[in-house]
Amino acid sequence: MKISKKAYINNFSTISCAGNTSAKLFDSICEKKDTITIDKTYVKDKEVAIGKIKSDISFNDNLKLCCEAVLLDSNLNNFENTLLIVGSSVGGMTHTEDVFFKDKNYKRINPKTHPIDAIAYYLKQNFSFLDDVSFSTACTSSANALGYAKEVISKDIYKNVLVVGVDSLSYTTVCGFSALSVLSSKPCTPFDKNREGMNVSEAIAILLIQDEIQDNSIEICGVGYSSDAHHMTQPHPDGNGAMNAMKNALDDANITNKDISYINAHGTGTQANDSAELNAICTLFENTNVKVSSTKSITGHTLGAAGAIEGIISCEVIRNQIIPPNKSLNELDRNEITFPLEVLNENISYVLSNSFAFGGNNTSLVFGVVK
Repeated sequence: MKISKKAYINNFSTISCAGNTSAKLFDSICEKKDTITIDKTYVKDKEVAIGKIKSDISFNDNLKLCCEAVLLDSNLNNFENTLLIVGSSVGGMTHTEDVFFKDKNYKRINPKTHPIDAIAYYLKQNFSFLDDVSFSTACTSSANALGYAKEVISKDIYKNVLVVGVDSLSYTTVCGFSALSVLSSKPCTPFDKNREGMNVSEAIAILLIQDEIQDNSIEICGVGYSSDAHHMTQPHPDGNGAMNAMKNALDDANITNKDISYINAHGTGTQANDSAELNAICTLFENTNVKVSSTKSITGHTLGAAGAIEGIISCEVIRNQIIPPNKSLNELDRNEITFPLEVLNENISYVLSNSFAFGGNNTSLVFGVVK
């Protein structure tokens, strides 16, 4: 099938511990606000730092509101001619936990509200979609959803795609990462020599991708995938998989490494992930003027929602022509790459956003100014 259409991000909405709009999210990042909280309830006898949405309404109600916000600002009357793509690593697990912990048994657990497509199941109760598909590839879930959106738009299969990246805080998830000994007891410090670990967080990030240009459109220019299958939970230490994903994204966008102004790094704050990603970036972007930061020091690691929320951040970077700073980066692990500590105003045409996951599942996305 001939590929001819371009994929444009025309609207988006988000809520996280860093803010309940994309503007507030970007302000929190640029102003290096304290958004991560210390929690004593998720892991027994242990303090961990998490990113929790501050809201008086339920997680699902916030999800519905985010969808309504995108619909209100779009050129659509409804979503009836729109493909819904959900990226999540938790799905309805948090709801299942709530029921189980309350009843002390499983009898009232609805099997339709537990799996990954529980998000799509809920949204279809409130909106009409042409069709839906759900991705669950750990921390690349919504990045892969965005990649798939670009593919079906470019092949003229769909004209409108709604990508929903979503994960809520789950005891199973937080305790699972605790068992891997990768959680930090304080807000994470990606790429800092003395980093302690990551912060599990929750977020909702929704993007409307279409085949027609509108005011303030941002193009999804390139998508790159790789799978190094080095280890179940750790990346290849040389960063081979990460480098291949980034190279493939650049090739798909038909640009070179020198065209990228800013990299929104995966940057979780764990030793294994940061080291591997830095190896890949330093190799692929050697002798370039690229700037790198991790926004997870503000948002935390939103797991399956990370690709989508960092896609929104990338759009804000391009729209505002601002490179966001690194927070709490006091002692660089490596100095071959520029890690800005304050906001930089630059002429930005292309942004690269990385999402890397368990099993060596890697996805990189290139976002660009519409030309």
